[in-house]
Amino acid sequence: MGRIGLPEMLVILFIIILIFGANRLPEIGRGIGKGIKNFKEATKDGSRKEE
Repeated sequence: MGRIGLPEMLVILFIIILIFGANRLPEIGRGIGKGIKNFKEATKDGSRKEE
């Protein structure tokens, strides 16, 4: 399998819009953003505890 390019990303986005609907996309985006932020904080805290 190769890299994921712009056409593949657009197809994935289209499928997500079909499944969840356009109204729920901001809510899903916020949830993903919070998850990434929590993950970064957890990894940062974990590296501090090892020192």
